[in-house]
Amino acid sequence: MTTAKPLDVRSVGTSPERLDGPVKVTGTAPYAWEHPLRAPVFVQPLQAAVVRGRVTAMDAREALALDGVLAVLTPFDAPRIVDTGDAEMAVLQSDEVAFRGQFVGAVVAQTPEVARQAADLVDVEYEVWPHDTEFSADRPDLYRPEAVNPTYDTDTDDGDVDAALAAAPFTVDATYSTPMEHNNPMEPHTCVALWEGPDDEPQLTLYDSTQGAHAVRTTLAGLFGLPGDRVRVISPHVGGGFGSKGMPHAHNVLAVLAARVCAGRPVKLALTRQQMFSLAGYRTPTVQRLRLGADTRGRLTAVCHDVVEQTSRIKEFAEQTAVATRMMYASDNRRTSHRLAALDVPVPSWMRAPGEAPGMYAGECAMDELAHACGIDPVELRAINDPESDPETGRPWSGRHLVRCLRAGAERFGWDRRPEPGTRREGHWLAGMGVASSTYPGYYFPGSVAEIERRADVGGRADGYAVRIGAADLGTGTWTALSQIAADALDCPFDEVHLEIGDTAFPSATVAGGSSGLNSWGSAVVSAARAFRDEHGWEPAPGARTRTGVESADGGPDYAVHSFGAQFAEVRVNTDTGEVRVPRMLGVFSAGRIVNPRTARSQFIGGMVMGLSMALFEESVFDNGTGHVVNHDFAQYHVPSCSDVLDIDATWLDEPDMQANPMGSKGIGEIGIVGSAAAVANAVFNATGIRVRDLPVTPDKLLRL
Repeated sequence: MTTAKPLDVRSVGTSPERLDGPVKVTGTAPYAWEHPLRAPVFVQPLQAAVVRGRVTAMDAREALALDGVLAVLTPFDAPRIVDTGDAEMAVLQSDEVAFRGQFVGAVVAQTPEVARQAADLVDVEYEVWPHDTEFSADRPDLYRPEAVNPTYDTDTDDGDVDAALAAAPFTVDATYSTPMEHNNPMEPHTCVALWEGPDDEPQLTLYDSTQGAHAVRTTLAGLFGLPGDRVRVISPHVGGGFGSKGMPHAHNVLAVLAARVCAGRPVKLALTRQQMFSLAGYRTPTVQRLRLGADTRGRLTAVCHDVVEQTSRIKEFAEQTAVATRMMYASDNRRTSHRLAALDVPVPSWMRAPGEAPGMYAGECAMDELAHACGIDPVELRAINDPESDPETGRPWSGRHLVRCLRAGAERFGWDRRPEPGTRREGHWLAGMGVASSTYPGYYFPGSVAEIERRADVGGRADGYAVRIGAADLGTGTWTALSQIAADALDCPFDEVHLEIGDTAFPSATVAGGSSGLNSWGSAVVSAARAFRDEHGWEPAPGARTRTGVESADGGPDYAVHSFGAQFAEVRVNTDTGEVRVPRMLGVFSAGRIVNPRTARSQFIGGMVMGLSMALFEESVFDNGTGHVVNHDFAQYHVPSCSDVLDIDATWLDEPDMQANPMGSKGIGEIGIVGSAAAVANAVFNATGIRVRDLPVTPDKLLRL
């Protein structure tokens, strides 16, 4: 046996060019729709035109008479699935309609054009039932979920919040709201399904746009009563997801059902941009009441965060909006709560930093209001209330450098030039600055396994190492960063690693979600590399192979593992029109060791831009009468373009957190969005003296100028 060398950093921390870059810029990277398959057919879904009711009849005769149409699926004749316990996934298993846009049928045809034409010819009749889609915080039927995403306590209550608020010389009592928002990755949700083999032992293959190939396999195998080894999911490249592709949705099931009636032929289904607004999840709207109390020195004596959000009547999703408040700042008296309104609406789901993004918007705006009430600089107020250990659990921090981020960002941003609210005018523009803190948990999910094999070239000589794991790359840089981790763990040059990901034919990997991907997969790769060296030494023979994983992070439950950051924004507000422009943004982050600075900077800035979008633009406008999002396309649902994002920069402290995992890294995919919306909103207040508590900050809310 050869003892493995300690993890020696050489590739990690450098910025090699993205390994997947050439195939992406040349258009040869196969996304889900683009895998070369013989004689594919195409699915056009039929969606419910009523909010609630049931399908009473479907006349498909005209559609079936159209040349090129192969089948029309309805709730009355679609193939049955084994498990209908998840109502979102029980596609075409019932005639009931739970929300507008739900699948009620599908056309399968030789071409996409014929499928769309035929879908228009299917006549659907409904029995319409009364519906309720009105979201508000004063509904009498709000209820307390058993837990919030993923398994956090719904409510917490420590100390005597009410007494502390009553005694505090400075208080804030404000209500903030955030709207429904939708993920809009460049690649729409796409699934290609193929059934092969005999009826008694069928094999299902999926080419899917997903953040977790193994999660898709597990879900669909259970729904269709198949052993896991008879379902293969292939997903080497994914065109963005932001959480919306973190779990299978109804379109996956519909593609498999359609393929079932066209056995032996691959069936392609890609949601349109409009369809994604009812079928791929969304961020729930929230109403959040924040109550803060502070003493004369600005120290928090009470923190209370009460949240109301919505879920679908057919499937609960409870976002953990107030959870970050439990650990963010020191206070002896803390209370949080979550309440849900169950409505006849599509099913909400993950959207980048679910919980933290809307919750920290409200919390950090409330901190800004408290700083103004106390007459204390907002950076200093946050530093005053920095806790020595996790206020919720009492555990020591594995690494908390928030104050360093705030101080470094303030100096770099020129925070000392921040004006008093509403006092800095430049022609027709008012100018101001805002700050907010960021945090995100250092998630690690056990269950990933990696395989390492010594490769051989055509002559049989040793030729680098194959590293296999069913991980996903959403455009975040997994192909490159995971190769860097493997190279250092194997103590070999970067170009000797040949990474293979995105396929359930490779060892199991957890979902790319919660900024956990590199933490979880990298830990498995390091474990496999060390086991490989122990078993095969430093000159392994071609074909030598090791497969293993890890079940827990090195730090375990003994430390509170979080990333932190400070967000700064400068805004200009037009006094005539209320238009808001953001000429500068800066993020300073503490997220452990940065594996690849090139891709990390892109992730940080991408998150910050998404937070800017949350602050100023994004709002899914829901029509309660018709039960659907009316601005369901890029013509009306605005996300930032290059003209909206001017000078934006991100930097970091780059301090390894060895309690988090063997790499010393922490997730960076989501912390960039957390706090950036609050920084922009706080800067708007500093510029105008107007406090907007309802996102997005649109010109009509600033017309008091």
